[in-house]
Amino acid sequence: MEEKPFWKQKQIDDFTKEEWESICDGCGKCCLFRLQGLEKDCFYTTNVICKLFIESTCRCSDYLNREKLVPTCLVLTPQLIRKLDWMPETCAYRLLAQGKDLAWWHPLVSGDPDSVKKAGVSVRGKIEFEQDIDMEDLEDHVVDWFDQPWMLY
Repeated sequence: MEEKPFWKQKQIDDFTKEEWESICDGCGKCCLFRLQGLEKDCFYTTNVICKLFIESTCRCSDYLNREKLVPTCLVLTPQLIRKLDWMPETCAYRLLAQGKDLAWWHPLVSGDPDSVKKAGVSVRGKIEFEQDIDMEDLEDHVVDWFDQPWMLY
């Protein structure tokens, strides 16, 4: 009988640090800039991404120091992920916090580190870097592809 993977055996609060980190699928969506609408719970996602983002790997260039270098960067925790309603619907952390399973394209499921890219779920090829635009014009970069149904499962 095959053993269940750790994310099906444990609650997210019980993950080890390594397990928690492995849940990130590397889509890069959480690194996109968002604008808050007039209503407190209304957010608009842009195609503008953090200066520390590396597009080829969809990872942070200085992950360990990101909080110091980018004060607005959030360090995700199980407690925080339950509160962040602006996180993408495809976010593996969000899915597990909601009691759902990981998507078929998640590297822990597919066994392929490029499955996120192959499935079209990552931001790779769809972004502009904050240093390359006038941040005063951020509203001109709002996108509608962020949580399209074709990106979900």
